[in-house]
Amino acid sequence: MVTAESLISQAWEALNKVEDPEIPVISVVELGIVRDVIESNGELEVNITPTYSGCPATQVIEEMVIEALQNAKLEPFKVNTVLSPPWSTDLISDEGKRKLKEYGIAPPEDELVDKKALMGEERQVTCPNCGSNNTLMVSQFGSTPCKSHFKCKECLEPFDYFKCL
Repeated sequence: MVTAESLISQAWEALNKVEDPEIPVISVVELGIVRDVIESNGELEVNITPTYSGCPATQVIEEMVIEALQNAKLEPFKVNTVLSPPWSTDLISDEGKRKLKEYGIAPPEDELVDKKALMGEERQVTCPNCGSNNTLMVSQFGSTPCKSHFKCKECLEPFDYFKCL
């Protein structure tokens, strides 16, 4: 007999293999996009939240989540897009932040870094390549709207910074 805990565990395992389409080294679970997996009367309910309301990858992520659950033979299930509470960079796991850094994307540091930028102050973001704080924001928007583009003044490498949201 399959228990609710077993179904939920299998779902989390399957979902943890779903890579973010824009950052393929991190899963949608590690990014905090998968908010919850609930079982009710033998049916799974998976709640996902986009990183921001205009994220172009939202539909692709939902399709990948559905495919992963189908491949794991976890039907019946339903996938809900939940907008409240909104996604936040606080939901990125420590493992996810480590993977971002290894991939060359500076993980979100703290809200103060981004709030200072709103007040016209220069951001001090740590370079994921050499660890220097001697960096310069080149553009408010990087490879995706949720990232800013930076250049390290020490190692001269360009990198994206995952903005705090």
